[in-house]
Amino acid sequence: MAIGQISPKRLADTIVEQLETMILEGTLQPGERLPAERALAEQFGVSRPSLREAVQRLAAKGLLVSRQGGGHYVAETLGSSFSDPLIGLLENRPDAHRDLLEFRRTLEGDCAYYAAQRATDVDKAKLREAYEALQACYSNSNNQDVQAEGVADARFHLAIAEASHNVILLHTIRGLFNMLKNSVVNNIDGMYSKTAETRNGLLKQHQQLFEAITKGRAEEAREIAGRHIEYVQGVLSEQFESHRRLERSLRRDKLSRS
Repeated sequence: MAIGQISPKRLADTIVEQLETMILEGTLQPGERLPAERALAEQFGVSRPSLREAVQRLAAKGLLVSRQGGGHYVAETLGSSFSDPLIGLLENRPDAHRDLLEFRRTLEGDCAYYAAQRATDVDKAKLREAYEALQACYSNSNNQDVQAEGVADARFHLAIAEASHNVILLHTIRGLFNMLKNSVVNNIDGMYSKTAETRNGLLKQHQQLFEAITKGRAEEAREIAGRHIEYVQGVLSEQFESHRRLERSLRRDKLSRS
């Protein structure tokens, strides 16, 4: 059997692999700016020409983009499953909201399960930070900011996905981040109606989910994540029906006065 020579790996190949791993595992996130060339070369312990070659190759693959004013960024569209026009279509359809919640129930249950099994101390610290930011939004009942609450909620669930150490789950959740964020904002706007009971219910569910994950109770974490989405579905369904009943009453009243 003929044995060919083994070609030594080029330094640029190693840098490409390292950067690709960082993107895949979520260390470098879509839209994030790479450190300056000099700083990154020092970090990797490589020459700037080798780094420059690796960056050019990643840009050719569509993983990195250059922006006016300098600097390289991770492509924002990485892992995006939905285009912006489609998101706009789905946002205005109640059935799509239901479908998204059903999808979240399945996806986030698995994320919570694996996060409870695999979260490192670093993951738990990041999850705690996201959890405390969300709780701070809930506790600020005198100055509620629906947009801020939606973003904080989505970031909490994204932190769980990161802690799952499953890159497919992570990038599916991240690819849906804008839709998830918009969904959460719409949910908050539609379901809270600033009732203490609903807010307290959500606060308790997130607390239970956070504790189950950080204490390594995987099956419990999956169950709590599922119950949380079911709770949101139930409240939203009741809100939707109440809104329809009110519209029907108003139409009847208007007709009787005409």
